Amino acid sequence: MNTYMLLLHDSINLGEQQNGNEVSAEDMQAIIGDYVGWRSKVEANGRLVGGEKLGDEGGRHIRMTDGEIRVTDGPFAEVKEALGGYFAIKAADYDEAVEISKGCPHLKYGGWIELREVDETH
Repeated sequence: MNTYMLLLHDSINLGEQQNGNEVSAEDMQAIIGDYVGWRSKVEANGRLVGGEKLGDEGGRHIRMTDGEIRVTDGPFAEVKEALGGYFAIKAADYDEAVEISKGCPHLKYGGWIELREVDETH
């Protein structure tokens, strides 16, 4: 089995709006329930390695420029897409990883998934 990362990209912040409308607390609980249900199913099938939602504040970008390390705040308000979280799964190959990913509710809520195989380094 290989490990694959599902990098969850958001075109909008699900906590603030969904299709241009504010998300109610009840709707947010339903969205969270969809993610928990999908995660539980993948885990029950022995395919979940891990996964977490990333913080909304955007983090920090760290780069080396002209030999100097520079730290800046993460994605700014004008960014139209942001990395919102990730899951790591086990699958035999990309085809199986794609099939597992198709059930992820992130697609249902306007996000998209970048699927990458992890190269084991040990």
